[in-house]
Amino acid sequence: MIKRPFNFTTRSRRPVLRSSTAEGGREEADIAKHPRQSTSLPRWLPILTLLFAAALSARAQTPPASEAVASVQTNADSSTTNSSAPQRRGRFGRPNRLVFDAQETNRLRQLGNRDIRVHDPSTIVKSGGEYWIFYTGMRVPSYHSKDLITWERGPSALTNVPAWTTNVSGFNGQSFWAPDVIHLNDRYLLYYSASVFGKNTSGIGLATSPTLDPADPDFHWTDRGMVVQSKTSDDFNTIDPAVTLDADGRLWLAFGSFWSGIRMIELDPKTGLRIAPDSPMYYLAHYNSIEAAFIYRHGRHYYLFVNWAYCCRGVDSTYEIRVGRSETITGPYLDRDGKDLLLGGGSKVLSTDGAFIGPGHAGILVDGEKYWFGCHFYDGTATWGDSKFALRPMHWDAEGWPVVDAIAPSK
Repeated sequence: MIKRPFNFTTRSRRPVLRSSTAEGGREEADIAKHPRQSTSLPRWLPILTLLFAAALSARAQTPPASEAVASVQTNADSSTTNSSAPQRRGRFGRPNRLVFDAQETNRLRQLGNRDIRVHDPSTIVKSGGEYWIFYTGMRVPSYHSKDLITWERGPSALTNVPAWTTNVSGFNGQSFWAPDVIHLNDRYLLYYSASVFGKNTSGIGLATSPTLDPADPDFHWTDRGMVVQSKTSDDFNTIDPAVTLDADGRLWLAFGSFWSGIRMIELDPKTGLRIAPDSPMYYLAHYNSIEAAFIYRHGRHYYLFVNWAYCCRGVDSTYEIRVGRSETITGPYLDRDGKDLLLGGGSKVLSTDGAFIGPGHAGILVDGEKYWFGCHFYDGTATWGDSKFALRPMHWDAEGWPVVDAIAPSK
């Protein structure tokens, strides 16, 4: 998620394919770094400019009442929209000018809207009878819920900026990106990334706690340091961590955004850190705009979910979730048509649907016998096109592929 709350830069990639041999003898289609252009203006100036533009826009660009209102047809069996599409007039950071009727607001509930502002949600985990997620923000914020419907703010995981972040060139903030969490060996391992917008000077850190419940006397996050790092001399980007335990009890961390795509390293289950400083780095997936990996084991397959296209543009975001699967966690991951995700393969799982715009950062929760699919999306009915959390039921089709469902409307 090379992005973040305000997108003042243009993400640009010029593919330069070259043939090389990756670990395990696999051929990769690599892509040369082509850093996104960034502004040298003071950080506060674009924000001030946008606020001023927003004020003028609200005064002078209010759409006339005669403009068409886009409506979305819904029923219990279909999520098909009608042929009239909303007119997009806004960008992230300016007021949303999409026009939807009340029926679409209700339909967003059927598409899983939990109405909490979240970007890059982690996998859901349970602790003390409650469900928890972490997400991009100041010192890694959290939400928790007792029923998966009503969510309340929880504490941030970090109280201070960890010392290891001084090794990330240019990073000087307190906002950490795209965390992921797993419960392993009586403690929670929380991975999160520090980076500089538009660059691959990034690092992934680890914090651990025996519980997520702040009322528990054992609650305490401990900084375990940096797990993996990328620099400008590297052709990968260490953000968007996704932690996975395989069938043999081995622990893995997938990551990556743009550059050469999605990579993966093995972790030590005892420490949560990289198994060795020079351990192999595996190549999993590539596309000209790819990030937000998530790996889930189901049956005899590992499923690699990724995001294509662009986030962080509010109602103009083009994120969509793709998937491939493999019988081994290190790949190769193939889509429904048998195309390798390293070569641009990926079967669509979820994309924009009416006011449910640009879904991203997949996660799966198994609760009893029920599967839930979590992600963020941009709310086309919200004034600012806010990024919100969605949680939807899902199932596996006859061929073993994931299918994300809508929530049945209440009677």
